[in-house]
Amino acid sequence: MPVIRHADARRTETPNGVMTTFASPTQGGTGIVVCRSALHPGAEGPLHVADAEQIWTVVAGGGDVEVDGDRRPIAEGDTVVLHAGRPRQFFAGPGGLTAVVAGPAGTRVAVVDRATLADGCDLAPKEGERLTPPWFL
Repeated sequence: MPVIRHADARRTETPNGVMTTFASPTQGGTGIVVCRSALHPGAEGPLHVADAEQIWTVVAGGGDVEVDGDRRPIAEGDTVVLHAGRPRQFFAGPGGLTAVVAGPAGTRVAVVDRATLADGCDLAPKEGERLTPPWFL
């Protein structure tokens, strides 16, 4: 029975926030990833698409999520089910946005609109590329 200690959780920083992987194939040997996405106050994630379903539950703060051009507010306690192949973007409010995220390991993403990328984000897929973010490995 794997027990992943808090001190062993993998943290990945981007210009928009910090993703902390709690369980994944490289941490606990599971096919499901559980991570925390903590977006900085006012951060706007890139408009991107994932090839697998993800579930986000907001545990602190809030903001907006936009899927297929439909933008809605989200707050602590809300859960967003994101279907595969649908363009999505998260917008953190003034207090930031922290969510626990679950989805299949190895999920690959592609950026839909490169103009939405934060400056200095070296982890984002290049034009026409799909990749698995480090927090989903």
